Amino acid sequence: MRPRFAVLRHRDYALNTGAQFVRTISLQIQSTALAWQIYEITRDPFQLALVGLAVFLPAVFLSIPAGHLADHYDRRRLVLIGISVELAAGAVLFGMAMADRMTENVILALALSFGTARAVTSPAARSIMPSLVPRQDLANAVAWSSTSWQVAAIAGPGIGGLLYAVSPHFAYGALMIGLAIAMMLIFIMRSRPIVVDETKARDPAAILAGIVLICRNPLLLGTISLDLFAVLFSGATALIPVFAQDILQVGADAGGLLRSAQGLGASVTALLLTQFPLQRHVGTRLFVSVGVFGIAAIVFGLSRDYWLSFGALLLLGAGDMVSVYIRTTLVPLATPDELRGRVLAVESVFIVASNELGTFVSGTAGALVGPVAAVLLGGSLTLGVTFLWPALFPQIRKIDRFSEIR
Repeated sequence: MRPRFAVLRHRDYALNTGAQFVRTISLQIQSTALAWQIYEITRDPFQLALVGLAVFLPAVFLSIPAGHLADHYDRRRLVLIGISVELAAGAVLFGMAMADRMTENVILALALSFGTARAVTSPAARSIMPSLVPRQDLANAVAWSSTSWQVAAIAGPGIGGLLYAVSPHFAYGALMIGLAIAMMLIFIMRSRPIVVDETKARDPAAILAGIVLICRNPLLLGTISLDLFAVLFSGATALIPVFAQDILQVGADAGGLLRSAQGLGASVTALLLTQFPLQRHVGTRLFVSVGVFGIAAIVFGLSRDYWLSFGALLLLGAGDMVSVYIRTTLVPLATPDELRGRVLAVESVFIVASNELGTFVSGTAGALVGPVAAVLLGGSLTLGVTFLWPALFPQIRKIDRFSEIR
């Protein structure tokens, strides 16, 4: 097996990657269907903001305790519990759609359920992957996992839009099937018991150990906070239903494909990274990629042509993928395994904040000043972050190779 494909020989890594692939497709279908349905019901961009807030709030309150659990209990079992909750919520969605009793309150309540499951699952799911491969294979494993995730991000919204255009219950039925497959793949992985110091496990201060490490390590703090502020401001994808219907004037199928454009750009970039991994100037390329992300958001906001908007989202996805690849490799390398769950739990809060709270910010701004102004302002603020962070965290800018991280 070629060296750049060798990481796929690890059985549990392959199973975990497959499970996350199917699960991501399923949750992208769910996200697309919920966004279209609540906007069709209310015709109010602020309701899109509330969906994002409902997914985000559980992460604020549950991710840190969930990270503590991920460092002290079977991570595989925690992931199974989270997917079980998602499957139950999917069953309710399917039932309500079949009965034609869907309302905005039902959608918001179930979005909260999905957010709760993700908050509990995310630290454990993200902590598993680095333990499935040797340290020297981690960057390649990240690239393959990112490729898998981004391919799912392409397929999910497109499939979700097409299924929703036929009937909402088709989309929610596909959600349930996908989650059931993901559960099966995780179930047949081997358990990896965690050796725990029981005295430290019962220490309340141990829950906050991840926060303490991040605050003391400029590399971790700068890398994690960069994603929060850059993506928080530039939540262009949150307003795609508004741009698709009211500005570009396309339907759910074309809107779903438009939403998948970011995933397509990211997927192609991730696949290239599996074959041509970054070797030098890692820190500088991190900041450049975030700048590309901001510029692409501005182009999307200015566009009135469907294919130009599609191209802008392709570029946005490419920039985001390089940023994700670098950050997802740097953070585990800079974190001891015994603290990985808690550190990645904090990062999960930042990731969810940047995505879901970004949805709330973009939806609110779209309702107040209009979708175009909201996207242009967000892209401009992202560019500002690109210039500010290298000055605040020169340690990141100076990183040349991943092998320098200890």
